[in-house]
Amino acid sequence: MASKTVLAPVKIDQLEVDLLVIGSGTGLATALAAKELGLNVAVAEKTKYVGGSTARSGGAFWIPANTVLKRDGAVDSLDRGEKYIESVVDGSGPAERWKAFLEYGDETVKMLERMTQLNFFWSKGYSDYHPEKPGGSAAGRSVESRPFDLNKLGDQLGRFQPATMAAPMPMPVTGADYKWMNLIAKAPHKAFPLIAKRLIQGAGGLLLGRNYSAGGQAIAGGMYAGALDAGIPVWTEAKLVDLEFTDGVVTAAVLEQSGERVSVRTKYGVVLAAGGYDHNMKMRQEHQSPSLVEDLSLGAKGNHGDAIELAQKHNAQLASMQQSWWFPAVSPLKPGGSAKILLAERSLPGSFMVDRSGRRFINESTDYMSFGQEILRREADGDPVGEMWLIFDQTYRDSYIFAGQCYPRMALPESWYKAGIAHKSSSISKLANKIEVPAQALEQTLSAFNEGAGTGIDDQFGRGESAYDRYYGDPTQNPNPNLRALDGKTYYAVKIVLSDLGTCGGVMTDAQGRVLDNSGDVIEGLYAQGNTAANIFGNVYPGAGATIGQGLVFGTIIATHAAQKARELVRSA
Repeated sequence: MASKTVLAPVKIDQLEVDLLVIGSGTGLATALAAKELGLNVAVAEKTKYVGGSTARSGGAFWIPANTVLKRDGAVDSLDRGEKYIESVVDGSGPAERWKAFLEYGDETVKMLERMTQLNFFWSKGYSDYHPEKPGGSAAGRSVESRPFDLNKLGDQLGRFQPATMAAPMPMPVTGADYKWMNLIAKAPHKAFPLIAKRLIQGAGGLLLGRNYSAGGQAIAGGMYAGALDAGIPVWTEAKLVDLEFTDGVVTAAVLEQSGERVSVRTKYGVVLAAGGYDHNMKMRQEHQSPSLVEDLSLGAKGNHGDAIELAQKHNAQLASMQQSWWFPAVSPLKPGGSAKILLAERSLPGSFMVDRSGRRFINESTDYMSFGQEILRREADGDPVGEMWLIFDQTYRDSYIFAGQCYPRMALPESWYKAGIAHKSSSISKLANKIEVPAQALEQTLSAFNEGAGTGIDDQFGRGESAYDRYYGDPTQNPNPNLRALDGKTYYAVKIVLSDLGTCGGVMTDAQGRVLDNSGDVIEGLYAQGNTAANIFGNVYPGAGATIGQGLVFGTIIATHAAQKARELVRSA
């Protein structure tokens, strides 16, 4: 586990660099690419910890036709990737941006393999989120890092962003592992070998002085270690407070560290890679919904939209501000508490979700961004979903891990019942009374769901028709891995809220990652990437890791453009 000791800030030790990156999530990829291209680059991180939301994420990246996919036997091509992205984006974002993403995707992965000790693999079977669209892939295009030894960070480990949840045992679990470990009670022949493998790797690693971690911890930790190995300074507690211009070109960034302001000059630009406005509730209410009054975001705690607001102050164009990487989650126990992420839980058979009316309102297995968009659409139409409840039975509770902490056959925590976010009953009508929905409506919902589940067909919402739905289903459940009639023994209800992995609206950029002003002209010397920039895929999430994927790739694009400017200046000198 990462050290809890927080070291003193890394002091700003340069007053001029070629390229300055603001933010240490996917911004680390920009720094690595720039360093490889011969630029003098530095990274400024606002908080005490390096890694941003990348370190708190699942850690996958989605980049079509990249070298890892080819090496691991995936069938993909740039043409298929282009066809798919064009079909899902459907004009909601400028094509030149996502076409640049496709063009530089493979080079980005190769750069990371050269500049870090990360070892990537294809998450085979993790379907695209809309695989039925032209060019879609049911086999998936998501790539993960194999577990990475965080002790490679050496004495800088204390500055690395801690994991969102501490594992009860030293066991680095990848996203691909999770799918099967979650089915430990139903597919032990798949789950136990993986658990044994990861336990040996985790516990055995500790005995050898290694600290293996997976997911976002692996990819962010690997990039941070790569930056340290390359001699790239990563200044911490260094907040961006302003930009300086010379003849309309950004030529310096004003950073504040330990109460003092320092102007760092840049020859070729400032890169805004500081995340979104995840925890700025004023901005969220203004741009997304007045109903968002409680901060439930799972994004990095330092993400308050500072860079977006600063860019807007300097006339930058904003886009897609209503969008987030929405994610349904178990309600916090009390206001101000943390939501508990749900992933496979809503896809597994023997469960369904209801709104305030006691009726289903969505394909529970749909991708999480579409889930959130449907909730906000309902609200905008004057028919709010209201309180959401995941309903399931005893067989479900005995079969699957829930919210990452309740293992099969374990009782739900007593604290959940006391807080009113969980209820159980032997009668569906009594359960309805406890969660305050119309009993007749909930009974009808259960009856209709059970009838469809018995046939393997969800006539109402098509649950299980998509390869994405089925990825997190139960392959032992036939004929539909996402459907099973509830057994009538004990019924449970757990309160669900709308959380997110971060906002994805922000500064509009061109195909080189350069920030555009409100007239559509380039603000020279200013770049943006990741969640500080508007989602290159418009209002959709094409596949697992698309947020990290676009951040990484635009890091390469930006570094390449800055290096080209440097070469042009040398030639003209």
